[in-house]
Amino acid sequence: MAGATLFVVVFLLEGWLRPGYSPTSMFVSELSLGPRGWVQIASFVLTGALIIVFGRGLAVALGGGAAAIAGPLLLQVVGVALMASGPFITDPSTLVNQHSVHGVIHGLFGAVVFTLAPISCLVLYRRFRRDPAWRGLATCTLVVGVTLIVEVVLLKVAEQPASALFAWKGLVQRVILISYFGWLFTVAARLHHIAAGEGPTPSGRHARPGSR
Repeated sequence: MAGATLFVVVFLLEGWLRPGYSPTSMFVSELSLGPRGWVQIASFVLTGALIIVFGRGLAVALGGGAAAIAGPLLLQVVGVALMASGPFITDPSTLVNQHSVHGVIHGLFGAVVFTLAPISCLVLYRRFRRDPAWRGLATCTLVVGVTLIVEVVLLKVAEQPASALFAWKGLVQRVILISYFGWLFTVAARLHHIAAGEGPTPSGRHARPGSR
């Protein structure tokens, strides 16, 4: 919950406060450029680490059954890719045909995040729709997963300099990130309630306060 909140708040505030930065036309990663770039780099690293820990906690909570291994593992891979992308600073999006080694590496890790984001939703949807403890999140998980697929396709189009969406690529990316991290926050909040003994257990019974 803290990681999802931290990441979104940081890039929204930095995008608003950074002189010369355009949140609508520039990628979130471009906040890593310049003297204050360390703020966004730290956000990548810390958020990635928290997602890795969250994936482990979710795996323990799910125990066994459908997506109990694949779902949390996908989240952990997203966390690793996000964490690893931080030190490799991206290139300015205005340099269409010029790519540094660190910029290419950052892009590869970013591609992992944006590819696995919708997949992680759809994989966990298989579990959520069958598990009484998670069934309340099944519909929103499916909707977010399908929506992310559409948004990622739009982002690929917006990344092309000849596209009419090129000037809006930053906004398109932000919609994706807010959608995914909002979903992560919701799943983490649900996990917190289950761990605290609030809500049904996987067997469908309501857990006693303080039980695990």
